[in-house]
Amino acid sequence: MSKLDDLLVKYTADLEAIGEKVDAKFLRAVAKACGPAIYRKDASLVAVSDKKEVERVRSNFLIKKLGLKDTPKLDEGINAVEKAYSKRAKSRVVFYYLLAKHFKKRAAIMPK
Repeated sequence: MSKLDDLLVKYTADLEAIGEKVDAKFLRAVAKACGPAIYRKDASLVAVSDKKEVERVRSNFLIKKLGLKDTPKLDEGINAVEKAYSKRAKSRVVFYYLLAKHFKKRAAIMPK
Protein backbone atom coordinates (compact mmCIF):
# COMPACT_ATOMS: atom_id res chain seq x y z
CA MET A 1 0.00 0.00 0.00
CA SER A 2 1.10 3.55 -0.67
CA LYS A 3 1.37 6.20 2.03
CA LEU A 4 -1.82 7.77 0.70
CA ASP A 5 -3.66 4.44 0.94
CA ASP A 6 -2.44 4.00 4.52
CA LEU A 7 -3.73 7.46 5.42
CA LEU A 8 -7.07 6.82 3.69
CA VAL A 9 -7.58 3.77 5.94
CA LYS A 10 -6.99 6.01 8.97
CA TYR A 11 -9.33 8.73 7.66
CA THR A 12 -12.02 6.16 6.91
CA ALA A 13 -11.78 4.82 10.46
CA ASP A 14 -12.13 8.35 11.86
CA LEU A 15 -15.23 8.99 9.76
CA GLU A 16 -16.81 5.65 10.58
CA ALA A 17 -16.14 6.26 14.29
CA ILE A 18 -18.46 9.28 14.15
CA GLY A 19 -21.13 7.40 12.22
CA GLU A 20 -20.35 8.68 8.72
CA LYS A 21 -20.95 6.53 5.67
CA VAL A 22 -17.70 7.02 3.77
CA ASP A 23 -17.53 7.76 0.05
CA ALA A 24 -14.03 6.44 -0.68
CA LYS A 25 -13.73 8.22 -4.04
CA PHE A 26 -14.68 11.56 -2.50
CA LEU A 27 -12.36 10.99 0.48
CA ARG A 28 -9.45 10.32 -1.90
CA ALA A 29 -10.29 13.51 -3.83
CA VAL A 30 -10.27 15.55 -0.61
CA ALA A 31 -6.93 14.03 0.41
CA LYS A 32 -5.42 14.85 -2.99
CA ALA A 33 -6.80 18.40 -2.79
CA CYS A 34 -4.92 18.87 0.48
CA GLY A 35 -1.67 18.08 -1.32
CA PRO A 36 1.57 17.20 0.45
CA ALA A 37 0.39 18.77 3.72
CA ILE A 38 -1.22 15.46 4.68
CA TYR A 39 2.24 13.90 5.03
CA ARG A 40 3.51 16.47 7.55
CA LYS A 41 2.41 15.91 11.15
CA ASP A 42 1.56 19.50 12.05
CA ALA A 43 0.06 20.47 8.70
CA SER A 44 -2.08 17.32 8.57
CA LEU A 45 -4.10 18.44 11.60
CA VAL A 46 -6.60 21.26 12.11
CA ALA A 47 -6.29 23.19 15.37
CA VAL A 48 -9.76 24.63 15.86
CA SER A 49 -8.64 26.30 19.08
CA ASP A 50 -6.28 28.50 17.04
CA LYS A 51 -8.14 31.50 15.58
CA LYS A 52 -5.55 31.92 12.81
CA GLU A 53 -5.96 28.28 11.80
CA VAL A 54 -9.75 28.61 11.68
CA GLU A 55 -9.36 31.73 9.53
CA ARG A 56 -7.09 29.78 7.14
CA VAL A 57 -9.69 27.01 6.88
CA ARG A 58 -12.32 29.65 6.21
CA SER A 59 -10.42 31.62 3.58
CA ASN A 60 -8.31 28.94 1.89
CA PHE A 61 -10.72 26.02 1.89
CA LEU A 62 -14.27 27.28 2.27
CA ILE A 63 -13.98 30.49 0.26
CA LYS A 64 -11.21 29.75 -2.26
CA LYS A 65 -11.55 25.99 -2.79
CA LEU A 66 -15.29 25.49 -2.29
CA GLY A 67 -16.28 28.90 -3.67
CA LEU A 68 -18.49 29.88 -0.74
CA LYS A 69 -19.34 33.47 0.14
CA ASP A 70 -17.88 34.94 3.33
CA THR A 71 -20.92 34.86 5.61
CA PRO A 72 -21.60 33.85 9.22
CA LYS A 73 -22.82 30.48 7.85
CA LEU A 74 -19.15 29.54 7.36
CA ASP A 75 -18.51 29.79 11.10
CA GLU A 76 -21.71 27.86 11.79
CA GLY A 77 -20.49 25.08 9.48
CA ILE A 78 -17.05 24.99 11.09
CA ASN A 79 -18.67 24.79 14.53
CA ALA A 80 -21.04 22.02 13.41
CA VAL A 81 -18.17 19.96 12.00
CA GLU A 82 -16.05 20.59 15.10
CA LYS A 83 -18.91 19.34 17.27
CA ALA A 84 -19.50 16.24 15.12
CA TYR A 85 -15.77 15.45 14.85
CA SER A 86 -14.89 15.79 18.51
CA LYS A 87 -11.60 13.92 18.32
CA ARG A 88 -8.82 15.97 19.93
CA ALA A 89 -6.36 15.68 17.01
CA LYS A 90 -8.55 16.54 14.03
CA SER A 91 -7.28 15.30 10.68
CA ARG A 92 -7.35 18.04 8.04
CA VAL A 93 -8.65 15.62 5.40
CA VAL A 94 -11.51 14.40 7.60
CA PHE A 95 -12.34 17.96 8.66
CA TYR A 96 -12.41 19.16 5.04
CA TYR A 97 -14.43 16.10 3.96
CA LEU A 98 -17.04 16.92 6.59
CA LEU A 99 -17.06 20.62 5.67
CA ALA A 100 -17.52 19.89 1.95
CA LYS A 101 -20.32 17.49 2.81
CA HIS A 102 -21.93 19.98 5.23
CA PHE A 103 -21.97 22.71 2.57
CA LYS A 104 -22.98 20.26 -0.20
CA LYS A 105 -19.91 21.16 -2.27
CA ARG A 106 -18.68 17.73 -3.41
CA ALA A 107 -18.51 18.97 -6.99
CA ALA A 108 -15.89 21.58 -6.04
CA ILE A 109 -13.53 18.78 -4.91
CA MET A 110 -14.29 15.89 -7.24
CA PRO A 111 -12.21 15.72 -10.41
CA LYS A 112 -14.13 16.26 -13.62
